[in-house]
Amino acid sequence: MTKVQSPPPVDKLLKANDILFSALGQVGIPYRYGGSTPDSGFDCSGLIQYVYAASANIKLPRTVAGMYRIDAPVVDEDKLQAGDLVIFATGWGDRPSHAGIYVGEGRFVHAPSSGGAVRMDYLSEEYWQRSYLNAKRPLAALDQ
Repeated sequence: MTKVQSPPPVDKLLKANDILFSALGQVGIPYRYGGSTPDSGFDCSGLIQYVYAASANIKLPRTVAGMYRIDAPVVDEDKLQAGDLVIFATGWGDRPSHAGIYVGEGRFVHAPSSGGAVRMDYLSEEYWQRSYLNAKRPLAALDQ
């Protein structure tokens, strides 16, 4: 017997869309270490924290390590939805060090590095596949 999933509540869909459009609206903003606003520029966690607070009124930790530890469901890569956090270990070992916001169709928005700007990349790129740790769904908190 196949389990039928009920559609997400309208409020959650609206918040996911708000997160999606807010994240896409930051594309092109310059990277700045420690940055957390469009005026100052963003680092990866500052971008995520800003987008979630401004568009969904969800307060997330300021660091990627903190985001990795939030009490939110871990999502399989093949079940990602717009608004999910994607978390990477881009340094040594499996320590969380970079994150972005999944926007759909295999793409995510992130603030990649010094000298760059907020942009979209494909999760399927070898670099991101190699450093992928997991994904979290902070919007699940709206169910509670």
